[in-house]
Amino acid sequence: MSSQSSYEFYGADLTKMPPLRAIAETLVLDGRVRAVNAAEAYELALSQPDVSATDMPVYPPAARRLGLPEGARVLNNCHGRIVGRSANARRFYNALSPADQQKVLGDLREAMFDFQKRPLIKAHAVLGLDRDLMIKATLVGGLDDAVNIFNWLANFTPFDELAEQYAASPKLPIQDILVIGDNLWSNLDPFYHNHGGPQLALVDEGANVIFNLGMRYFGERKKGTLTLAWTSGMRLGMAACHGGIKEIDFSACQDAAARNVGKRSIAFFGLSGTGKSSHTNSADNGGTLPQGFKKVVLHDDAFQIDCAQKVCRVWEPTLFDKTDSRPVGHEDWRYIISVMNHGLIEVDGRVLPLGQDLRNSNGRALFDRDLLGAYVNRCGFPDIICWLMKDSCLPPLLRFSSQPLAVAMGASLMTRRNRAENVPEEELAKLVFVPFANPFRVYELWRDVQAFAKVFDQGAKGYCFNSSGFWKSSDVDLRPIPLKTSLRLQTALLLNELDWEDLDILPGAQIPTRASVEAILPGYYDTYHPANVENRQAYLSTVRSRFRQRMVFLQSSDLHDKPGLLLNLINALGVGGGKDEDGD
Repeated sequence: MSSQSSYEFYGADLTKMPPLRAIAETLVLDGRVRAVNAAEAYELALSQPDVSATDMPVYPPAARRLGLPEGARVLNNCHGRIVGRSANARRFYNALSPADQQKVLGDLREAMFDFQKRPLIKAHAVLGLDRDLMIKATLVGGLDDAVNIFNWLANFTPFDELAEQYAASPKLPIQDILVIGDNLWSNLDPFYHNHGGPQLALVDEGANVIFNLGMRYFGERKKGTLTLAWTSGMRLGMAACHGGIKEIDFSACQDAAARNVGKRSIAFFGLSGTGKSSHTNSADNGGTLPQGFKKVVLHDDAFQIDCAQKVCRVWEPTLFDKTDSRPVGHEDWRYIISVMNHGLIEVDGRVLPLGQDLRNSNGRALFDRDLLGAYVNRCGFPDIICWLMKDSCLPPLLRFSSQPLAVAMGASLMTRRNRAENVPEEELAKLVFVPFANPFRVYELWRDVQAFAKVFDQGAKGYCFNSSGFWKSSDVDLRPIPLKTSLRLQTALLLNELDWEDLDILPGAQIPTRASVEAILPGYYDTYHPANVENRQAYLSTVRSRFRQRMVFLQSSDLHDKPGLLLNLINALGVGGGKDEDGD
């Protein structure tokens, strides 16, 4: 299905077109704004002072898809202070007071007045690769920002590539997406965010418009566009997912028990550094999947769950990955399209991107989805939903026997900040809540709560992986949780190898039984059982504190507009297991 132009969507009463969309549309339709394709944007990017061409070839199938010249080389775009996302720069137009709306509109019109004094270019893309969920998007940028337009076209799909499928799709009751990006905007008004430089991400989610002003980082264009795509899917009744999902088919396995499992889909929700990509993209779960299995990946970062059709659909044909664990010579580099904020190094006379975050933190790259091996544009409804937490009080794996607890833990997903985000250093040490691991949600939390409650109601089972470490004697003295342990536990979930027992400190949660988990991971039960921690009273006190924080977070959210829904979640988060040090 395809989206609608402004006239198609608002034509019955054009007075209902919001001002931010009218401002964006006016810029998009300015005849002086030249439309470019991916090859043209690539050539223009070569002239940017902040872009250099390496001697690494663009992955040939991707180069052909994008129409790049034979032997096209990977571009490296380097920034200054800011090398990550600036969530604090977001301003939600519809949430502003009338006075602030008028102020922002004036500042925005002035910004566009200045923007139009420079040579501008635009590009059109299709978001979504399944014919039942396609949205047209347009990005406008300066000629001095051609590299972001090239990367945006590579990250999504150039419109011409899917024009026929798009034209044949029935119309969705959703507007086309408009994205305006001006790297050179500057405004020292303290109303706007200014950590590392003035920045503004102005969003009107109902109008499907976002302005990225003063933002060089490509992730702002990508996630800003995805934010509107996810929200569009939510408006259509689907669950928005900042996560990865894969489908494993065991029906051809030699092992009879595995063969009887058939086909299962498993989804992972977590922020950068929590293991989302590792869990989703692992070729064989560290060698623990049985011989004969077949795996397809939908995506490792963004998809939509359609509860009505019981399928999941993908938005992008590429991966936007950190490269801190990919040294020179790593096999993943063969799938490369573009890199951002990388050092360069000369190897045997060739200039290559230097990963491993040696120039700065959060080095990023666009990889073709072929890196995943077999992939699909839609897959089955998730049988298993996994929240990836960074909470030292939680054992490596929990199962939720209570649906309200499964939803509550997703709605109050606890983690720590990381250097993929443009935040002060002291923020990196703090525990934060990012509901459903989606920092790009621009609508009310209760809508996500309802959406995921529906997913669980329709048969998905909820789990939680702790992706940091488990309490040994304190919140900083931890028992490590190796990735290989988590991957083996994932395989156990897929193959139904675990039996479960109730966890007394958290009613509605369960841990693997001793017999079932020791059969696959000897020593696991005693190492990670909450009853065996040192300084148990301090541990219980911290557990209670963490769950009180979860409750306070939910109580302070817009869930108070849905008191019945809120009460259901708060009741599910009650902690048992005796008194803590304070006697609470």
